[in-house]
Amino acid sequence: MENGFWVALDTLVAQSKLVIDRPRGSVHPRYAQIVYPLDYGYLEHTASMDGEGVDVWRGSRPLPTIDGVICTVDLLKRDSEIKILLGCTLEEQELVVQFHNDSEYMKGLLIAR
Repeated sequence: MENGFWVALDTLVAQSKLVIDRPRGSVHPRYAQIVYPLDYGYLEHTASMDGEGVDVWRGSRPLPTIDGVICTVDLLKRDSEIKILLGCTLEEQELVVQFHNDSEYMKGLLIAR
């Protein structure tokens, strides 16, 4: 069953355009202290819990394979989501985990592929 989850995510990514709307080093639009450690965006024409596209962290590896997902809980927005890690090295995966756990209001858990 676990393999079916990854195959479904592979299909979603393959059939969607990745839009990077927050490049590495950019600042969060509402919280100036938050800086994105990697390219961050979404899959066009998809939907997530917040009504926006499925979120994606894009790492530096040239081959855009799914390395895992981050499951997040946001106490300010009072929601939870998954964020796809695409082409991320182990170091980049750790940066994303740290990013999602750097606040008392958001927590994230990595599920590695």
